[in-house]
Amino acid sequence: MNLQSFLWDYGEKVPGYDVTVMNEREARAAAGILGTLGMIVIFVGIGYNHIIVAQVYLTFLFLDFTIRLFTPKYAPSLLMGKYMVRNQKPEYVGGLQKRFAYTLGWLISLPLMWWFVLHWEITFYKVMLCVVCLLLTFLESAFSICVGCIIYKWITRKDPQHCPGGVCEVRVKEPIQTFNPMQAIIASLAGIGLIVGTYLFLAYEEPKTFFGEFLHEAVLTDAQLQAEKDAAYEKEMSAEFGDEDEEE
Repeated sequence: MNLQSFLWDYGEKVPGYDVTVMNEREARAAAGILGTLGMIVIFVGIGYNHIIVAQVYLTFLFLDFTIRLFTPKYAPSLLMGKYMVRNQKPEYVGGLQKRFAYTLGWLISLPLMWWFVLHWEITFYKVMLCVVCLLLTFLESAFSICVGCIIYKWITRKDPQHCPGGVCEVRVKEPIQTFNPMQAIIASLAGIGLIVGTYLFLAYEEPKTFFGEFLHEAVLTDAQLQAEKDAAYEKEMSAEFGDEDEEE
């Protein structure tokens, strides 16, 4: 394989397509597998207080994306996804934008390897990077939204060919894709309710675990945290001196 072929021939050559392509169904299945494993790792890590599961997962993630940089043919998650959708009709998408997306995935997995596998040190911003990684896999697996492909379009300033869901083609939305006013209101209220409800739960529900406390402190401002500490201190003093006053 020469350099030009390596740079521009990412994926497979399929008759009828003037660029190398990948099967979007395999990519979405692989994203779903990685996202599901990531959520399992979080729950197991919290429930059993073990960091080894996170370290194994992040090592696998890093190796998987490292292989993807060179070829999608032998990446473990893509092979598992390929097996799961082997009986479905392929949906071909351009390979170059997918490689760019996988490069971004590798750039995210690289610091995660350093922070959590080689030098375990948990902070809010490092955890948020993990959350971003899971969010990206969720968007691709659930909605076929490839954020890396969108960024690729912005950087190259030209429309890539054969995007997931056919979003690159200029077309008019079908009637079934449009929202009437009532649908728009319901969807908006549902989204706002989900965001507000999540914030209220994290902000005002008493955390029961270290991770819960971590998220609780993350959503509050410094003033709110200080007010909580002052209230806890006053409650503690009231309980201590209140007992002494009753004894007198």
